[in-house]
Amino acid sequence: MTSPLPPDALADRLAEVYVALGPVYRRVSRIVEHDESVSGLSVGVRNVLDQLRRDGERTVPQLARHQDLSRQFVQRMVHEARADGLVQLVDNPAHRRSSLVRMTAAGQDAITAVIAREHELMGRVGGDLTADELAATLRVLHHMDEALIEIETEARG
Repeated sequence: MTSPLPPDALADRLAEVYVALGPVYRRVSRIVEHDESVSGLSVGVRNVLDQLRRDGERTVPQLARHQDLSRQFVQRMVHEARADGLVQLVDNPAHRRSSLVRMTAAGQDAITAVIAREHELMGRVGGDLTADELAATLRVLHHMDEALIEIETEARG
């Protein structure tokens, strides 16, 4: 097993990761946007439905926090999804003013189809990647995200 990198070397290598993430993120966004014409789901609505699929019903503020997006943007995406019959707003026993967003059967069908399409596309990734490599990648990205959250918090405060 190798030892942890010293701070300067770590910073250099993580900078390479940030540089690599940009084009990957933009390509994924373009593919999802292109698939919008097929699925009928915008990127924002797709993300709301996917979060509801993973976590169950949530409030708009909870959805926004989890995705690190503004509450107003998520509210617009929820309204769009509701207008299309993909979600419904239900009473929240924990908070009278903040309804729960719940996926409808149509929303479940829509996100299931999108996830199946994305699963097929992700299956094309080559490189003989191992479970350990992917676990390490997720671990690194988690640590990068946590550090950025801390930096943002310090900057605000």
